Amino acid sequence: MAKVAAGAIVAAEVVAGLADSSDDLLRPPGAGDEKDFLSKCIKCGRCIEACPYQALYAQTGAFGAGIGAPTLNVRNQACRMCEDMPCIPVCPTGALEKLETRNDIRMGLAVIDREHCIAIKGMRCEVCYRACPLIDRAITLDKRVRDNDYIHTVFEPIIDVDACTGCGLCVERCVVTDPCVPIKIVRDREDAIRQIEEEQAKEISSAYGASEGKWAPAGSY
Repeated sequence: MAKVAAGAIVAAEVVAGLADSSDDLLRPPGAGDEKDFLSKCIKCGRCIEACPYQALYAQTGAFGAGIGAPTLNVRNQACRMCEDMPCIPVCPTGALEKLETRNDIRMGLAVIDREHCIAIKGMRCEVCYRACPLIDRAITLDKRVRDNDYIHTVFEPIIDVDACTGCGLCVERCVVTDPCVPIKIVRDREDAIRQIEEEQAKEISSAYGASEGKWAPAGSY
């Protein structure tokens, strides 16, 4: 009996751990805190059906409250930030809260891997900047001559943490795939901002030096 009880406890812990993995997933516009969102979402699929770009799909491969909830894989299909945001009004429980304009969407925050971003390396690339629906607001370009290299110009994408909606179009359109896509959306904006502060401190000391391969949200200096 004791072995059965112990096994049940271990199984419960594993299930809880898998359920917590939903914290890393992106949710539709209007979704708030993960715990609050999942407590209201009934997995009816209406928001998924309402999305004209088929960006939303039901979460799979998880246990607990997260399974069946709407999520996005922005590398495959980002949120287009529709003017009328059709996914929100069809929600019957208020899990997706009404927003005044699409500028109020806060799905996450764009994060750039400075080691693998080719624009920071000195190659001419403006893809994420041009793809951004809030161009020159959520993403701007810091154009400068590369340190110790007077041939190549850096077109560094700068993310405005107050304007970025986390729609993921920058991720979808990024041309780099190997060894990784050097931009992603971090859902926890507070965590992303903490990373920004750390990276800014590194920038001051290293003068745009190498970032040791760590994920570093681009921010204003």
